[in-house]
Amino acid sequence: MEKYNGSEKRKHPRIGANFIVNYRVKQVPNNYDLSQTKDVGQGGSLLTTNRKFEKGTILAVTVRFPYTVEKVELTAEVVGSEEVARNLVYNTRVKFLDLDKEFFQELGKFIQDRLKTIAADKQRKARLNLNEN
Repeated sequence: MEKYNGSEKRKHPRIGANFIVNYRVKQVPNNYDLSQTKDVGQGGSLLTTNRKFEKGTILAVTVRFPYTVEKVELTAEVVGSEEVARNLVYNTRVKFLDLDKEFFQELGKFIQDRLKTIAADKQRKARLNLNEN
């Protein structure tokens, strides 16, 4: 997948994060597939899936985030799906629909905390590199 170098269109920042998810087409009961996220934000996520989905497909997604003990059940709409490995792996971009307000805020806090940690790690590495030179 080519790296996107255009302007940021998302309303909320995303972080690289691998969480286990179960997903299915919402209208097809009991047909879940197991996968993982590649990144996550308050507005959506990038999932690896075993098939290409048409834009607009509605998925039922169950995910376990590290800051909550219970599995979170979400509804998501596919905004894009690209083949990564021929007929095997696809990167599927989804936006979350109708998120619970409390969960939305918890997810936002988790992401902001992770972004601060990432920024602090980068600063620490930069200082170490300066000291080595």
